[in-house]
Amino acid sequence: MEFRNAVFVVTEERYCPIYNVGDEFTVLRDALTTPGAKPGCLLLVRQIMRITEGQESPKRHTVFGTQKVKFECGGCSGLIRFEFKKEKAYSTTQMKLLAAARKNRENKELADFTDMLRSFPVFSSLGDNDLYDLFTLLRFKQYGPDEIILRKGDPGTHLYIILTGRVEVVDDKGETLSEMESGGVFGEMSLLTGAPVVTSVYSRSVTKLAALTSKDFKHVLHRYPVLHVFFYRLLIERAGKTGKRLGADIGSGMAGDIAEVHVVELFQMINASQKTGTVELKLPDGDATVMFNEGEVVFARYGDLTGKEALYRLLGVTKGRFAYQPGIPPEAEGYEVIGGFMGLVMEGMQLLDEEEGLPEGLHLPRGDSDQYF
Repeated sequence: MEFRNAVFVVTEERYCPIYNVGDEFTVLRDALTTPGAKPGCLLLVRQIMRITEGQESPKRHTVFGTQKVKFECGGCSGLIRFEFKKEKAYSTTQMKLLAAARKNRENKELADFTDMLRSFPVFSSLGDNDLYDLFTLLRFKQYGPDEIILRKGDPGTHLYIILTGRVEVVDDKGETLSEMESGGVFGEMSLLTGAPVVTSVYSRSVTKLAALTSKDFKHVLHRYPVLHVFFYRLLIERAGKTGKRLGADIGSGMAGDIAEVHVVELFQMINASQKTGTVELKLPDGDATVMFNEGEVVFARYGDLTGKEALYRLLGVTKGRFAYQPGIPPEAEGYEVIGGFMGLVMEGMQLLDEEEGLPEGLHLPRGDSDQYF
């Protein structure tokens, strides 16, 4: 079978760091095109080269009477299986005209959609080509009135962009925390922090959403630094609102589970209410201590790490217990502020996000954060 002019589609995926089920790869002679806005994996390129050169024998299987040709790509932290997808041939003039009409219709839909995205604050800075790449990654979902979209405690799997309709963010008591309409985004908190979803989200009218998988969300953040900044600012802003809402609860003996109040939210509560106090954390791999003086971090220790490094690592913690007590030791009252709170959180989250994308066993260098930016 000839594979030098072919389309392959991913049918199975297990922890692949780049690709999702449904992603397609086009081979045209000696050129390989990968899905838009995603990098090319060298392992996959090498595997497809072996296929096109006849060095890899395909596995054949039959589904509903149709014979499929299947391949595998592994060797890294994940595995994907992909199948040969035969391109449609338009042999008659009528079929070619139909194909051209469909292409024009798709281009019109794409133009309308990119115009809509451009009107949203989050994507206003992206160009036409960037929006097209983003379009290729999105999956579309529609919900009727009063359907649950996200449930508290579920793992975060997608970023959601509201195209039309209205959603409501609800707490454990069923009280409305906020409402969002066209252009609003949600789901980013759990994707950025790695923590479970902390509130439930319901549709309150017929609502159409565009969704990015967590994997594609990471690719988008790395490809477009301006979005990186936007989402981390949004994260801190929303954590700040939570802090103001819950600030009155910060008092002697306050304790809880990090799965219920993420570290970013906890620290933002203390910062927003300008408290002076000490947070002790009991974590699976050791204990940690963070001290605040009038809302600013003046001391952080996590295992063998201290200062900024300790704080950055704590931002990625998703399991454990915390306890807050007002006040800090007398000697800590003279400690200098480690750094501006918002800047510390943004730098820390970016570093954790970058390290997550590195090969297993490789870590970012430690030291003053200026060497990274």
